[in-house]
This record gives sequence, structure tokens and C-alpha cells, in this order.
Amino acid sequence: MTIRNNWTLQEVSEIYNRPLLDLVFQAAQVHRENNAYSEVQVSSLISIKTGGCTEDCAYCPQAARYNTDVHVHALMPLEKVVAHAQNAKANGASRICMGASWREVRDNRDFDRVLEMVTAVNEMGVEVCCTLGMLTYEQAEKLKAAGCFAYNHNVDTSEDYYTEIISTRTYDDRLHTLENVRKAKLTVCSGGIIGLGETNEDRIKMLHTLATLPVHPDSVPINALVPVKGTPLEHNKRVGIDEMLRMIATARIIMPKSVVRLSAGRNEMSLAEQALCFMAGANSIFSGEKLLTTPNPDVNEDRLMFQLLGLTPRAPFKDVQQEHAHLVSEKG
Repeated sequence: MTIRNNWTLQEVSEIYNRPLLDLVFQAAQVHRENNAYSEVQVSSLISIKTGGCTEDCAYCPQAARYNTDVHVHALMPLEKVVAHAQNAKANGASRICMGASWREVRDNRDFDRVLEMVTAVNEMGVEVCCTLGMLTYEQAEKLKAAGCFAYNHNVDTSEDYYTEIISTRTYDDRLHTLENVRKAKLTVCSGGIIGLGETNEDRIKMLHTLATLPVHPDSVPINALVPVKGTPLEHNKRVGIDEMLRMIATARIIMPKSVVRLSAGRNEMSLAEQALCFMAGANSIFSGEKLLTTPNPDVNEDRLMFQLLGLTPRAPFKDVQQEHAHLVSEKG
């Protein structure tokens, strides 16, 4: 299948609105043609700095302005991050994502400490991903030099609906960070959240934004909102499995080679519902008891699910083995 970056909004809309079984069937075919369909990339997320964020993202319990049960924790010590990463690797994770509740990266001692964490975790032979807020090209280059493999920065929703959810930064700020990440030759992880009160058209526009970037994101997380008491969206209704399937299947069809990650909201899904998501093209999950501050399925549950469905964990640095080996040899 040809990789396209010129999808029209009408084309994406027609795919998204197909009868659900037809949509899932087509996505499953695209997935098998373009990927090792039984391989699932297992990621683990470590909140290296929690709470106290100055942003006003309406879904986020880490925003300082909301009264939630999230307690503020300063930047985690290096030894603790390494211990968490070692445990995650022992439980099958091939990617360790480190998240800090910052609006943007600042060139200070804390960023220097994050660079040390990146180097230490990279030396374990796993992919390192960071999600630290907005960053400049120079900061992205520093992360790359330290051994960072990927950077996550979600667009969250459509450009039209974005101002209903966040006022402390713009949609263009998001896209500019993604440009800096790509320019620094880090792999790009960018997706969004459904269940924020957006329409189907907003969901289609968000997928269209991602699929018409100059290069598709290497990873596309699809999150279902987990409503948290104390946030403006605490009373939002949870999204249904049909809505998740439409997002995953459409993402798979229009971005055939991207890793599509079944992210937040998985804790509320049955095994059968998760199986449908894998069939529709999801090929990555977060493993571990928490996603930053929200619950996630137990590692043992995931192990049993993999056995039952015949899934295998994807090896780190797949398809980029030679490039990574070159980087390691340069450092050594």
C-alpha cells in the first residue's frame, strides 16, 4: 500500500463512517499487509515529575488549578527512575516513556537531570521516549544526543475544538514542537484523546491533521478520556468500544506503517474489546499499573491476554537496528 500524506478530509470522513464491520475488516487487511500483525509493542510510562502544571488542559488531573487527588512530586531521583525502568523491562517493556508535567522544557538543572535519566535508561537496551511539553529544536537535539529515541507530543483533538479544551497554548505550538522533534531526527509519537466533548467531525479532522503531516507520526496513541473528579470534564460520558474501533481502524488505514497505540481507557475494556482493537490495527499498549495518574491493566493480565490472542512483544529498535547500533558505537 502506498503511503499517502495527501488525504482529503472527505476521504478520511468516508473511511471513518463506513459500516463498522466493513471498516474493521479493511483495517485488518491493511494491518496484515503492512505490519507483523501479531507483534505488539509494549511501552511503560514513568511519571518523573507529577502535578503542579501551569497549563489548563481540561482533561488533566495534573493541572495546578484543578482540585484533584493528584499530589505534586518534584523530579524523581535518577536511581528511582532506573529502578522503575529495570522493572518495566523485566516485565516485557521495550519502550520506556518518561513524562514530566511541564508546560515546556527549560534549559536548567532539571533538564540536565532528565538528560542523565535518558542516557541511563537507553543503556539498558530499550527505546527511550520523553513527553516533557513544548521544546525547541536545540533541546530536541540534546535529547537525541543523550540517547532519546522518541518524543511524545499529542495534538489532542481537532484544531477547531482545541480552544474548548486548552487556552494556555495554541494548536500551532503543538505542531511546531512536532516539527522540532522531526528535524532533530527523533521519532515522533503524536495522537489524541476522544471523549472530550468533541464531535465525530473533530475526530476525523484530528486524524486528518496527523495523516497529512510531511511524515506520518511513527506512533499514534489513541486515548479514551478517563474522567477525573476535580477536572472540568469529570462528568463526561465514557466513550464506547465502537468509537475506539473507528479511531483505531481509520488511523490504521490512513497511516498504514505507524504504530497505533491503544492507550488510556484500556483499563475499562474487556479482553474481547481489546482483541477487536488489535484486529482493527492497534499494535502497541502501555503496560504497568498506571498511566501517569490513571489506572491501567495489571502486567499479569496483559501477559495472559498475549498468550490467549497469540500476540508477541515487539523487540526494541525494530526496523532501526542498524541506525541504533551506529549511534551506540559512536558513543562507545
